[in-house]
Amino acid sequence: MTIGLPLDKREGGRGKSKREAAEQPEQAHGGPAAFSQDPHAVREPKENNLEMAIGHEVRAYLKKLGITVTDLAAATGISLGMLSKIENGNISPSLTTLQSLSRALGVPLTAFFRRFEEPRNAVFVKAGQGIELERRGTRAGHQYNLLGHIDNNTSVIVEPYLITLRADSDTCPTFQHEGMEFLYMLEGEVVYRHGDQLFQMKPGDSLFFSADAPHGPEQLVKLPSKYLSIITYPQQSSNAALPQKNKLRR
Repeated sequence: MTIGLPLDKREGGRGKSKREAAEQPEQAHGGPAAFSQDPHAVREPKENNLEMAIGHEVRAYLKKLGITVTDLAAATGISLGMLSKIENGNISPSLTTLQSLSRALGVPLTAFFRRFEEPRNAVFVKAGQGIELERRGTRAGHQYNLLGHIDNNTSVIVEPYLITLRADSDTCPTFQHEGMEFLYMLEGEVVYRHGDQLFQMKPGDSLFFSADAPHGPEQLVKLPSKYLSIITYPQQSSNAALPQKNKLRR
């Protein structure tokens, strides 16, 4: 049973205000926004207690929809006492209870977990202290330093590398793996190949590409050369990541 309220009060059914419409970025051809999120947005403070987070969301939706706990109890069949405990974060509601609340309030089940903050990690690496890895090209004077790695429960792995090319070589390594890769040139000059395309990269230049095409430095124009490489790939992939062929240098 869903409480009968105007669509403009339901989550996802509210029309845009003039201010929101003005702030909505659009593509040059009048299509939808190019990006799905604002990188400068500030999230609301999160709860580190799951029960408190759920209770806060229930109270927020009651206020937003302009209904009382009594109305919600009648719509869900959940007692007033139980709803009071849920609101105050004194009890961990069952999945069945949360499903009843989501149907009555007209919101997805996941909406109740928005304020819950899981632990977030950060990795700080001092200059020159990245983990040096041995890969194809290392013996040719190419140095690869992993600048950080975080184990998390997301479906995507992100690995930043600082790559330094110090000596010329007759052969340059070619790489091919799953995922995406971003390069940012810091020093020197190289001609970088992606598939059948060549890109002359100087300090300040960047290159973003699908890493499942053959890629790598084609010509070392000015040495030493140094660039930042950020690789992303699916966590479940068994042969996507370059590091699977890496060895820690001892």
